[in-house]
Amino acid sequence: MTRHCFQLQIRPEMQDEYIARHSPVWPEMLAEIAASGRRNYSLFLADGGQLIGYYETDDDEAAQAYLAQSGVASRWEASMAKFFVGLEGRPDQAASPLTQVFNLADQLSAVASDHESSEL
Repeated sequence: MTRHCFQLQIRPEMQDEYIARHSPVWPEMLAEIAASGRRNYSLFLADGGQLIGYYETDDDEAAQAYLAQSGVASRWEASMAKFFVGLEGRPDQAASPLTQVFNLADQLSAVASDHESSEL
């Protein structure tokens, strides 16, 4: 499993409409996201329009390929394109990835492993 985090910029004047479009997302789009292998998917919106997204997947290339060929995802992304600032291409494929620098579970696991190794 890998974690993926990304950022996009929403037009500040369109934040309310952006939120409304996600309350709820089209059921067929939700099904496509799940079918692609993405899970634990969340979006967070800050004042000023900064959008942070997060999801987990076992194979992100396969998930991206699946969504790229999906007619439902293409229609959803086309309907959402107007919300984004400075974006070329589909929002789901043009977002700026963020680098993970800390994960509590990973570090706790490493500490436990180190502790077990030192006891041997």
